[in-house]
Amino acid sequence: MTLLIREQNFGIEIEMTGITREKAASVLADYFGTAAEYVGGVYNKYRVKDSKRRYWNLVRDSSIKTYENKKGKLTAASTDFSVELVSPICEYGDIELIQELIRRLRKAGAVTNESTGIHIHVDASKFDAVSLRNLTNIIRSKEDILYKVLQVDIAREHYCKKVEERFLAQLNKRKPKTKEALKNIWYQGIDGSSEHYHSSRYHALNLHSVFQKGTVEFRMFNSTLHAGKVKTYIQLSLAICSQALTQKKASYERTVSANEKYTFRTWLLRLGMIGDEFKTARKHLLEHLDGNIAWKDPSQIEKQKQRFLERKLEADRLFQAEEITEQNETEEQDFGGMSL
Repeated sequence: MTLLIREQNFGIEIEMTGITREKAASVLADYFGTAAEYVGGVYNKYRVKDSKRRYWNLVRDSSIKTYENKKGKLTAASTDFSVELVSPICEYGDIELIQELIRRLRKAGAVTNESTGIHIHVDASKFDAVSLRNLTNIIRSKEDILYKVLQVDIAREHYCKKVEERFLAQLNKRKPKTKEALKNIWYQGIDGSSEHYHSSRYHALNLHSVFQKGTVEFRMFNSTLHAGKVKTYIQLSLAICSQALTQKKASYERTVSANEKYTFRTWLLRLGMIGDEFKTARKHLLEHLDGNIAWKDPSQIEKQKQRFLERKLEADRLFQAEEITEQNETEEQDFGGMSL
C-alpha cells in the first residue's frame, strides 16, 4: 500500500494572505529562476513556470479575509492580498519542492487565518464506482475523529461539510457499478458536473471534482504555512485514496473509541503510513487526540502500573530480606570471633 501512496499524482491549493499575489509570484519566480507573468482574468491570476515547464498559479479567492503583514503587524487590506497558490499536477517527489515554496512564502510575510484552507486533489483516473464508494465509506467512518485530528475550524465547516446522509444511504443501497450511476446519485438525477461552483462541492470529500475535473478533492484542511503539516496532509490524502483503491469493501459505521490516539494510530499504520518516512505525519496527526498509543484499553495502563508497583514492592521486600540475612550473618561471625 505504501508503494501505491507514492504512485498517485496530486495537486494542492493553499490559501494565504499577508502579501500580494504579485509578491507571491515574484517569490516563486526568484526560486525557479524564471519570470512571473500576469494573466489577469476573473481571478486576477499570476503564473510562474518551473524547471519542468509547469505553471504554478497565484489567484484571488473571495472567501479569504485579507491582511497586509507589516513586520508582523496585520492590518486590513485589499483583495490584492488574497492569495491562493494552485500547483500544477505533482508527483510524490514534488512534496519537498512544495515545502520549500511554502517556507519562502512564509519568510516573505505570507500568513494564514481562520478563513483560509488547503484543498488537495488526487488523480481520480484509477477510481471506479466501487473504490469511490469505498472512499466515501472510509471518510464517513472516520470523519468525526478526522475533524478533531485536523482541528477543522468552525468558520470553515460550511465549505467542508461531512458526508451527506442521503448520498451515503443511496450509495450503499444501490451499490452502483459505474461512475455514471454513482454520478446520478451524487447529483440527485440532475447532472451538475459542468458547473464549477455546484453546491455539492462544499464537502470534506468532494466528489463533484471527480465528475467536473477528474480529481478526488479533500477540503477539510485548515491552511498552514508549516511545511511539515502540509506534507502530512498530502501524505494522508494519498494514503486514504490508496486504501480505497486496494480494499474490496469498506464499512461506513462511525469509529467510536475510548482511546482515540491508539485507534487512529492503528488506522494510520493500516493505511501504510509506517516507518520513518511517515514519522512526522504520525506526530502531527496524533497531537490533538486523547489516549495512549501503546494501549487499546485505557484500563490496561492502570493494570500495567499496578503490575510494576507490585514488582517493585516485591523487589524491595526481597532486598530488605537479603539485607537482614546478611546483617545477621555478619553479627554471628563477629560474635564467633570474640575471645572470652
